[in-house]
Amino acid sequence: MAFSAAAKRLSITTKHLSTIAPRRYHSLSPFKSPSFAQSQRSESNSLLSHFTFLRGFSVSASDQMNLIKQLRERTSAPIKDVKAALVDSDWNIEEAQKELRKKGKVLASKKSSRTAAEGLLALAQNDSKAALIELNCETDFVARNEIFQHLALSLAKKALLVENTSPLVSGAFQVGPGSLEEMTLNLEHPKINGETSVHNAITEVAAMMGENVKLRRGYVMPAPSQGIISTYLHTSPQPGLGRIAGVLSLEVDEGKTQVDAIQRVGSELAMHVVAAKPLFLTKELVSLDALENEREVLKSQAEASGKSQMAIEKMVEGRLRKYLEEVVLMEQKFIVNDTMNVKTVLDNLSKEVGSPVRVVSFLRMEVGEGIARQETDSSEPVAQAA
Repeated sequence: MAFSAAAKRLSITTKHLSTIAPRRYHSLSPFKSPSFAQSQRSESNSLLSHFTFLRGFSVSASDQMNLIKQLRERTSAPIKDVKAALVDSDWNIEEAQKELRKKGKVLASKKSSRTAAEGLLALAQNDSKAALIELNCETDFVARNEIFQHLALSLAKKALLVENTSPLVSGAFQVGPGSLEEMTLNLEHPKINGETSVHNAITEVAAMMGENVKLRRGYVMPAPSQGIISTYLHTSPQPGLGRIAGVLSLEVDEGKTQVDAIQRVGSELAMHVVAAKPLFLTKELVSLDALENEREVLKSQAEASGKSQMAIEKMVEGRLRKYLEEVVLMEQKFIVNDTMNVKTVLDNLSKEVGSPVRVVSFLRMEVGEGIARQETDSSEPVAQAA
């Protein structure tokens, strides 16, 4: 009702200016016309101000709610910010979205120094390789967001396209943020889509989430010329995502021999890697530093018992064997059947398929591991290769 009355007054006044004012102006003497022109300019400015005030009301309340809803769905920004952006842009949704993105990127850059120890691992795989990346955020709440998950999966697929220029680390090529950030990413989510750089996509998602979002690290494991790559994701919200990952490369002399059996055992071994946390593939690959450090610890513990030197040496050697059974994949008790170790599992599989089967390499990754201790060290080996 108020709008109708104001519009009616505006219409009458405008008509009055367009018809009466010109006649009044021409009927005045030259000495009075400047004064009258100044008066008319003042009245016109007043009308223009009044019209600008009314323009915001030209969008009905229902239309305003629809625009707020649409912009909220597009950006996931807080409703308060969405409404303010629409008001500032005179309810132009495209301009409002642009303004939100500008402000969001500023907010994202301010949050980039905050620790991001939550997130997800994303896995992508084809016939020749498997790629695993870690995308971090600050809270588990954001890790459950579908936009964050879409970005993580898109980054893993993009990692498959990176050329293997870095040296092998634990049987895999390292794919750091620098290898990916300038690559083009084509996002296909309703709320974030189109072609952009990896860096810009991460920044935009960080702005939408209101948290620090960070691509921390990635690895690409090539498949053996004859064999398969087996994978397992623990705490997986959807295919290709998880909080802990095990990736295992199995080689067989006769690559096409009983593939189903090899895939079955490979999946179980990948799950074993997640659960048992091996550090080395074989005893021969255990570093001398690791052995000496463990020997020193065990010796100190044994000496506290007060036993003879000969007894202490036997205790140390016995506990050292136990240590190797805990950290070496081939020596570990198989989690599916703890009456045998992993080496025996592979021997049995080799007999079943009629050809030797070997683990070439493996890696295990967990979200946030090592961040509190040394956040920037993403190049640390996560497994050992044969």
